Amino acid sequence: MDDLPLEKIAISGPTLASMMQRLSSSRGDVDGLLFGHVTRITPSTLSDDTSPSFDGPSDSSHLVATVTSFLCPSSSPLSFYDSLGRLNAPSLSRLLPSPSSSAIAADGGSHFLGWLSFRRRSQTRPSMREYSVSHSLSRSSHLSFPVANSETAPVTLTPCIFLLFATPVHDQAIHTHDYRAYQFRLSTTSFEPKPIDIVNIGPAFRGHYESFSPNSAFPMLNCEMRGSSSPMVEEDRSAEEQKQLDLCAEGFDVGDLKRLMGVEATGYTRGLEDLYEKMLVKIDGLARQVESSNAQVIEQEKRIKDLRYKAAARSGAE
Repeated sequence: MDDLPLEKIAISGPTLASMMQRLSSSRGDVDGLLFGHVTRITPSTLSDDTSPSFDGPSDSSHLVATVTSFLCPSSSPLSFYDSLGRLNAPSLSRLLPSPSSSAIAADGGSHFLGWLSFRRRSQTRPSMREYSVSHSLSRSSHLSFPVANSETAPVTLTPCIFLLFATPVHDQAIHTHDYRAYQFRLSTTSFEPKPIDIVNIGPAFRGHYESFSPNSAFPMLNCEMRGSSSPMVEEDRSAEEQKQLDLCAEGFDVGDLKRLMGVEATGYTRGLEDLYEKMLVKIDGLARQVESSNAQVIEQEKRIKDLRYKAAARSGAE
């Protein structure tokens, strides 16, 4: 049994929301058990920097605890311990599922990670009773579980995670819950605050979708193979494409594009650059023609407006 530090505690958004709903619907303070798994993860330090200062990938790894489910056996605390924080072994044994349970098998081999406590109108600081319960759980070697992805010797941990939920001391309309995560370390006999990573989707959450299978059928696509059409259709299509290209490319042949690759590419590139420059000259000429025509339209509108004013003045004089 090793007393290794956790890097962080991960929990999915739906699991956290379900947990808060269960706690807020209770009539008073409540506690429960946490299930999940602990995985050893090696961070990726890949880089495209080839300078000598780059030391290469790091061999360091850290432990991440993922909470996948929880259990609140009653709507009151002291579900598996007494008022002094001493464990009630028979009650705890009844709450923990057996290793062959279908619920554990469906959850991908989850283990008993720790427990949670919910207090109303309280500070998010562990109490002496919660300290005693966490200390007792961390010392229970018969509750130890293995760490996944352990490349060296098998590593085990005891239920050392503690989630504390509380409502604000003063009533607030929007802010309804405070929560913090801790790991109880036997080496220091103290709580260590740990960050909570609320994961919803992405590579870090891929393990939750291992049994995913789509239900909706993939839409049918109208894909026509090029070889299925007749030679006449292909010739008509090529002729139409060449006709559209001739309007702006001065007879440039589409088939000549293959000359951009191979040994002829160096000499043929200059011809394409000349063609591109001619097209820019044409575009500049068209832009100037549009500008000139717009000026003529504006001048014509002014003349029409002056004629209307003169006509209106004559009709008023008569």
